[in-house]
Amino acid sequence: MNSFLLAFKSSLGFLSTIPVGISMEGMNELMGKIYLYPIAGAVLGIIIGTVAYIGQIIIPEAVLTALIMGFIYYITGFNHLDGVTDIGDGFMAHGSLEKKIQALKDTNLGTGGVSFCILLLLILYGSIRAVQEEGSVVGYYLPMLMFASMFIAEVSAKQSMLTIAAFGKPIPLQGKQAYPSLGTMTINGATKQNFLIGFVLGAIFCFLPFGWIGLLPYLGACVSALVILNRSYAHFGGLNGDGIGVANEIGRVTALSIIAVILKFH
Repeated sequence: MNSFLLAFKSSLGFLSTIPVGISMEGMNELMGKIYLYPIAGAVLGIIIGTVAYIGQIIIPEAVLTALIMGFIYYITGFNHLDGVTDIGDGFMAHGSLEKKIQALKDTNLGTGGVSFCILLLLILYGSIRAVQEEGSVVGYYLPMLMFASMFIAEVSAKQSMLTIAAFGKPIPLQGKQAYPSLGTMTINGATKQNFLIGFVLGAIFCFLPFGWIGLLPYLGACVSALVILNRSYAHFGGLNGDGIGVANEIGRVTALSIIAVILKFH
């Protein structure tokens, strides 16, 4: 298998639960070609969007929204959502930088983590419902609108990960590590060149369903990643894999929320 196909297979293995197999060799190839993140997001967006398209035809909307949420985490896994709980605990911890980092890495789940996770899921539910409701008012064909919205949201989520990694620096190490963490590997692989390639590819993908309007949620998701990076620096002095996972989750809901706002004022 050539290096590009190995890297692409690894991107799906790393960013989803699709059983394509993953190896350290494949991860190394992926980190050198990390611009594949939005491409993997496009593949996942097509899958999630197809489920939303079919569901919009046959399932009541409120029930469908919950099912879409369940399918998102079925196909993408809960790793990034776990990052939300870790970041929530770290943000809510009081005291020194060291205490915040300790709370971030603590495997026990605290009130901050639970609260952040619940809030994120509520916003995800509300943003999907808002797209359905506002799209119905405007008169869009809802199955296609849902497909396009979920597609854009997933591409935006993966580009958000690439964005925060490209502009971030790892949290200062406390003690020696035998091997770099996946977060550090992602940050090191997100060179400016890889970021720009991924950014252009993601922009093209998001342009296709909605034209220029499709770029607004995409750009908004990238901006949200920079906001998360700013808060991560303020609380932890750097970025880790949890912060990158949070960028994925926040990027998705940001894109969907912006789509809903665009529909409302269309």
